[in-house]
Amino acid sequence: MPSTAAAAAREILVRLHDVMAAKSSAQAKLNQVVQIIGEITNSEVCSIYLLREGLLELYATRGLDQAAVHVTKLAPGEGLVGTIAEEVETLNLDEAAAHPNFAYRPETGEERFHSFAGVPIIRRERAVGVLCVQHIESHRYADVEVEALQTVAMVLAELIANADLIDGAAGPTRATPQNAKRITGLKLVEGMARGVAVFHQPRITIEHTVAEDIETERHRVYAAFAKMREQIERMAAQAEFGVGGEHEEVLETYKMFAYDEGWSRRINEAIDAGLTAEAAIERVQQRTRMRMRQIDDPLLAERMHDLEDLSNRLLRIVSGQMGTAAQMGLRQDSILIARNLGPAELLEYDRRRLKGVILEEGSLTAHVTIVARAMGVPVLGRVRDIRRLVAEGDLLLLDVTEGTAFARPTPAIEEGFAAKLLFTQKRRASFAALRELPPTTRDGKRITVMVNAGLRDDVGAVELTGADGIGLFRTEFQFLVSATLPQRERQQRLYRDVLDAAGDKPVVFRTVDIGGDKVLPYLRDESGEEENPAMGWRALRLALERDGLMKVQARALIEAAAGRTLHVMFPMVSEPWEYEQARDLFEAQYRWVAERGRKLPSAIRYGCMLEVPALAETLDLLLPRLDFLSVGTNDLTQFLFAADRANPKLAERYDWLSASILRFLARVVGQVRAHGVDLGVCGEMGGRTLEAMALIGLGIDRLSITPAAVGPIKAMIRSLDHGALTAELARLLAAPPRDLRGTLRAWGQANGVELS
Repeated sequence: MPSTAAAAAREILVRLHDVMAAKSSAQAKLNQVVQIIGEITNSEVCSIYLLREGLLELYATRGLDQAAVHVTKLAPGEGLVGTIAEEVETLNLDEAAAHPNFAYRPETGEERFHSFAGVPIIRRERAVGVLCVQHIESHRYADVEVEALQTVAMVLAELIANADLIDGAAGPTRATPQNAKRITGLKLVEGMARGVAVFHQPRITIEHTVAEDIETERHRVYAAFAKMREQIERMAAQAEFGVGGEHEEVLETYKMFAYDEGWSRRINEAIDAGLTAEAAIERVQQRTRMRMRQIDDPLLAERMHDLEDLSNRLLRIVSGQMGTAAQMGLRQDSILIARNLGPAELLEYDRRRLKGVILEEGSLTAHVTIVARAMGVPVLGRVRDIRRLVAEGDLLLLDVTEGTAFARPTPAIEEGFAAKLLFTQKRRASFAALRELPPTTRDGKRITVMVNAGLRDDVGAVELTGADGIGLFRTEFQFLVSATLPQRERQQRLYRDVLDAAGDKPVVFRTVDIGGDKVLPYLRDESGEEENPAMGWRALRLALERDGLMKVQARALIEAAAGRTLHVMFPMVSEPWEYEQARDLFEAQYRWVAERGRKLPSAIRYGCMLEVPALAETLDLLLPRLDFLSVGTNDLTQFLFAADRANPKLAERYDWLSASILRFLARVVGQVRAHGVDLGVCGEMGGRTLEAMALIGLGIDRLSITPAAVGPIKAMIRSLDHGALTAELARLLAAPPRDLRGTLRAWGQANGVELS
């Protein structure tokens, strides 16, 4: 076997070139292919399975019983071959029978072979077959051999597709649906939109995989890279967002990938193996997709999505198939359909016509989500098979506030959507009319209503909604969208911009809350993967261990708040000593800044979040040192109930209006009030009208919520009699009814409270 993957693949491809050019039948060609691969990899067995009528059929083999050809069939997921096809992954085993999915088929005579390596044959992002080799001795195949198999599998995909040997279902064809279809997904950027379905890009078909002249192919790739980088630079320079914003950092990270030498080197290695420029890009892209399927880290997965987006762009350039919906232009109000999008691709679209986006993939922390939010474009993500459920030109009604979309709606559905859209617009207008009015109850109780934020652009919501300030600024967002740890100057610039934008209204900065589901690829915990990351090494625990990170952030906040009051809040405090240690660290940085003669904040107010129930048992020790306390209801509730809030099976148990939650909060209110410390809520609970009504009834008079919730919450507060509510809630908690939620809603409706 040659010493490099490129040399091994090239030796196989050179011999396969003549086989593919011959005028023999497809079956004869496959019979020759398994002989060639078996000889060069020194394997007693080489087999090709193809997807036919939903089953993986043994189509050609060297080494297994020939009587098994066209007889042995495996369902996707069945046996090692079925596992490779279903998971679209590579297997390399020194003892095949030891794998839990091993399935013995006596007709093949394979029981004497121990080693096994198999790779998927991929056509249009789907596994349409499996190429595998086996050896009588027990050993793992070398990486160069497996990589050679993966390269050869690409060439096989072209051969078997041209010979019409695979299921038509594996390709993009489908019957155009005619009936109305309700589609559900993940709410990424909320909003409503109406438009026709437009597919982001046509599927690129690679016509030739084996290179005639390697140097020619290399020059084609170099030219494509140069053109792609020029496009990215131009789009980044023309992005119209105004000055500043996390989207700018997203684009900088994106540009970094475009210039990544490792990526271009891997493509060159694939060309060395004998592939054309198009096939080499696709080969590296397939490897990226396989890695993406194995990545649990959402942030690293988003980085891989950026690389995939650039691969698609590079492939379109080198193949000359440049047409995307953006280049062709949107002719009417449109909803864009894509498997995934990179931020630069979204920026190419006419914002006057682009009304919404539906993605097969996507996540809340994806770069495209951040950019779409800045553009004001609603996005629905994680919609499986959207490109099969919807046809080009279908009318789509997108309602991301409900997490749904309707394709080909009936007149009745259209009428209902239009009515809701009109109602939403009128309701938004009525809430806008409350912007200048204070959130004061009918009997004169003033409630402080603030907004949660995490991006520089979010600060504008304070002015837009008439909120009292920012009760929670999530500083970790800057860390999540950055490819490297943000330097002090960059952090300081963001914090100063936020304070400037907020004017004389307060901003509460929560120190960086990373770990758990917010893992940074450049800041890894070397202790290994956590079984329960939500209750693991995260937030203040991590920051106190890596105090260099927290010192830099403290100095940036102190210098940014020069001449103003700085509000600092520590997350995930479990015991008083953690708060003390964090506060001491900030005070030390304050002295450091003072010693250098730099301008200081006029005051620093320190607070912490109550998310860990244990802290409630030591509040009497902590409160004398606190300026304010914020209850984080999201984590607090799941910890109290031992119920993962992301688990749909536990949804009914995760109830903010249960007697246990409200009684717990009532005790906290009593303790905090006795010490004269400001108390608020900055979780999702405060952004729902019924739940917020209950919190106010408990004595909580500061809420920090999403900007979209400010209008409804203000309207609820202004319709409320605070004294009557307080008395009613005390009565209900003394002897809680079985349906406390229903009882509270009935009381609110009977007393004219505006609930949504």
